[in-house]
Amino acid sequence: MSSTLAGWLQALALVGALALCYRPLGDYIAKLLTTAKHLRVERGIYKTIGVDGDADQRWPVYLRSVLAFSLVSVLFLYLLQRIQNHLMLSLGFKAVGEHGAWNTAISFVTNTNWQDYAGEATLGHTVQMAGLAVQNFVSAAVGIAVVATLIRGFTRSRTDRVGNFWVDLTRICLRLLLPLSVVFALVLVANGVIQNFHGFHDLATLGGDTQSIPGGPVASQEVIKELGTNGGGFFNANSAHPFENPTGFTNWLEVFLLLVISFSLPRTFGKMIGDHRQGYAIVSVMGIFWAGSAALMTFFETHASGVALKAAGAAMEGKEVRFGPWATSLFASSTTLTSTGAVDGAHDSLTPGGGGVAIFDMMLGEIAPGGTGSGLYGMLVLAIVAVFVAGLMVGRTPEYLGKKLGGREMKFASLYILTTPAIVLVGTGVAMALPGERANMLNSGAHGFSEVLYAFTSAGNNNGSAFAGITVTSPWWDTALGLAMVFGRFLPMIFVLALAGSLAQQQPVPATEGTLPTHKPLFVGLLSGVVLIVVGLTYFPALALGPLAEGLH
Repeated sequence: MSSTLAGWLQALALVGALALCYRPLGDYIAKLLTTAKHLRVERGIYKTIGVDGDADQRWPVYLRSVLAFSLVSVLFLYLLQRIQNHLMLSLGFKAVGEHGAWNTAISFVTNTNWQDYAGEATLGHTVQMAGLAVQNFVSAAVGIAVVATLIRGFTRSRTDRVGNFWVDLTRICLRLLLPLSVVFALVLVANGVIQNFHGFHDLATLGGDTQSIPGGPVASQEVIKELGTNGGGFFNANSAHPFENPTGFTNWLEVFLLLVISFSLPRTFGKMIGDHRQGYAIVSVMGIFWAGSAALMTFFETHASGVALKAAGAAMEGKEVRFGPWATSLFASSTTLTSTGAVDGAHDSLTPGGGGVAIFDMMLGEIAPGGTGSGLYGMLVLAIVAVFVAGLMVGRTPEYLGKKLGGREMKFASLYILTTPAIVLVGTGVAMALPGERANMLNSGAHGFSEVLYAFTSAGNNNGSAFAGITVTSPWWDTALGLAMVFGRFLPMIFVLALAGSLAQQQPVPATEGTLPTHKPLFVGLLSGVVLIVVGLTYFPALALGPLAEGLH
């Protein structure tokens, strides 16, 4: 079978599998977010932490709960790394340094999972399981919880209550993420992903040398790494490592896992607001950008210029030969369009066009379909902007799903949109202006700039993937990228929760002949245009200095 045919078949199979899951999974998530019934184990958790499971919170209280929980999570994960040498199953590794522990704690709590270390040479099994894997669950759950509040803002009226964070967090972990992780972890183990508590084994290589091969509880972390759009790999090579991703089927399954919840959440949105057409409109925009990204990425990687690349049939540098350029391109576009950051190839070795697509995917705000929860609330904020733009065109107060969009709502939406570009562009500019930090760049010129731009784009958008070529283990880089992750995660959440509270307080207004239908192809096109224009006008100069300049060189 040719690589082209195999590539088309795996892409079509992926689309089919996501389509089959869209309705049942989306409806199930809507049910767990709206039901008044608590499971016995959930009631036990609420009693233990002193929470009334039947009490709703105002949006400032919900926000404080999110921030408090995240702060405690950062401190716990930081401490766990700093005392690693005293823990069971530490494999003899020393404690992680202050700056590295800070960066890693921030990274995993913010769902970024940026790694400036080699996992198998730095962290023991206890930190991997009790620290990183746990944060993979709860950070993903936080994203879904926040988008649930925004949806409730549309469905509720004349109230200052948007839900209960502790109830949302508990239900999402216990009823959604944990069951799916158990099922698919068994599938991964059955297909060759390792799951054990072994340390290192010294084996003789074919060349006569000795190589230490690590074991570990990989499958259990691998599944939530993808399912929660986290991305932090057990091994330094991430999903290019055969212990994490041994076959073509597991590679396809991992792409499916990192997309399935985010692509199903628009159905949850439609279910909760009582209009499935709205969910179809949102998922259509997500699908258009995902398909366009995958197509462009594959084109650039399979039609690379140059004698050597043409002789090889594609740009094979940095590609895992077990998967080839088609599967690597599909993985790369999917992981950068979500907040996953997992990789099955070296993104720094992508062609200029392919690397530009990867950067642009993250610059979109990772909304197609985006991270678990964060992708949908990002798209809904852009939908609000699209409706506002349409209202300006016809000279009437914009309305979306029965809620008027006044100055207060648009301020929150505007601040949301401006936050991440400011973090990315300011961080990149400062890094390029400091001689000491430029000295950490192994590459100069347009590609060196692209590596720095990619790093801050990945951190600010909570993606976690990276170009190689720069040393990011210095105190400055650990601190700067850590701050980019914190601000890129929590500032947008503040504006989303404030927007949810503002919408929930309104009285719904009836639709009239002047109300813009937000479920028709016209709105899909308008929303797609707003996404492109907002991102293009913001980032185009930076892209012109990096991947575009490199591609035209």
